[in-house]
Amino acid sequence: MSPILLAILVMVCVGALGFAFIPSLAGSSRASKRMKALRADVQVRRQTVSADQIRETRRRTVQDALKQQSDALNARRAKKTLKHRIFQAGIKTTPKVWIRNCIILGVAMLVVLVVVQVPLLFAAVLALGCAYVLPNMYLGWQRKKYQNAYLDELPNAVEAIVRGVRAGMPLNDSIRLVAREVKEPVRSEFMRVLDQQSIGKSMAEAVEVLFERVPLPEVNFFIVVITVQQQSGGNLSEALSNLATVLRNRKKMKAKVKAMSSEAKASALIIGALPVFVIVAVSVISPTYLSPLFTTSGGLICLGIAVTMMAAGAFVMNRMIQFDY
Repeated sequence: MSPILLAILVMVCVGALGFAFIPSLAGSSRASKRMKALRADVQVRRQTVSADQIRETRRRTVQDALKQQSDALNARRAKKTLKHRIFQAGIKTTPKVWIRNCIILGVAMLVVLVVVQVPLLFAAVLALGCAYVLPNMYLGWQRKKYQNAYLDELPNAVEAIVRGVRAGMPLNDSIRLVAREVKEPVRSEFMRVLDQQSIGKSMAEAVEVLFERVPLPEVNFFIVVITVQQQSGGNLSEALSNLATVLRNRKKMKAKVKAMSSEAKASALIIGALPVFVIVAVSVISPTYLSPLFTTSGGLICLGIAVTMMAAGAFVMNRMIQFDY
């Protein structure tokens, strides 16, 4: 082998060893940067995976809480006994007193019908129907009136809680402020929440009494927000602020639906009142013309069929103008 070739081989070997043992000559700064970037990417991936796991765990926790809350509230909503209906209507009476008043109403109606010479059988049927239908109609009307008054004031109560929480007050003190400042019937309902806390219940358990009196979706939203925040944490003021916005939007939608259905309600009222108006007008013009309708068995049967058909028509028209919002 020639000396020149040997020298070249030696230089190549020395250069290779130099590149191997002196990283700075091989541009190791770029390699180190790539290693650091790789480590950073690995750390970012680990943090992303950890955040995703935390988010998934929290999501499952919230889902479980919502499911438990929904099942509990649905079980309570299923209670439709007379005691619960009276309680939800805001009437301060007992079922025994209510049943006694219904019996008195039925007896009074029977006496009136007998005095006006209605056959005893028909008088008893009409009195029994009035004793059952009229009190239930009044109870439903009073219950709806109480719920509407509650929903009108609930957004103000939620916003008051938001202001208190943002000012640094605990949730209990914010609810106590609502129980002092807002209007009825929300004030007394939040007082019941404070009473439940005073006997040792947690906030998540105490707010459930609101749904017993007013079983509405809006109240369910408020209970779910409080329950989830108590179990899994989160920004309570922001959640309640969003809830207040949702409640006001639902209130606007309810007013819009009421305005849209007002024409149909007026038409239904006119159609329903037209037969009564005709009967009164004919009785004034010719008092004896409709007397067989009330004095004969066939006339009473026809009158009963007509009243039944009118009631069925009124029910159908009422269902036609009911809208979900």
